Amino acid sequence: MPPSSPPQQRLFDLFHEIHADRVYNLPALLPEVWLHWDPQTVQARRAAAMINLRMDFLMLLPGGHRIVLEVDGKHHYATGTLADPFVYSATMRGDRDLKLARYDVFRFGAAELEEQEPAREMLRAFFADLFRTYQVA
Repeated sequence: MPPSSPPQQRLFDLFHEIHADRVYNLPALLPEVWLHWDPQTVQARRAAAMINLRMDFLMLLPGGHRIVLEVDGKHHYATGTLADPFVYSATMRGDRDLKLARYDVFRFGAAELEEQEPAREMLRAFFADLFRTYQVA
């Protein structure tokens, strides 16, 4: 995981902490998964051109459900400290592309994951709801 994203690391760590007693009986939480990878494309278009093709986390659930978890920091909606509608539009375009490819996308604001205890409680409830909704034992 990128060292520039402590909230993303926190989500990963808390998933394993919350589910420590049954983590081996749950779907894997796979970090930094690329939807497509083509090194020529990166060379030709630069890595930023591929940014919407990388998922922060992927979970493969029973019934063929593919769950994407995204942790959105400022770079998803701003340039520097100013909100930027073009940056936000690119994020939403990536979101739509994933959904049209039949991924279920759940987004977390990085601020939700800043504080350890509130993040733990929020993620405990989220994963309980997610697993209930998708019938993960």
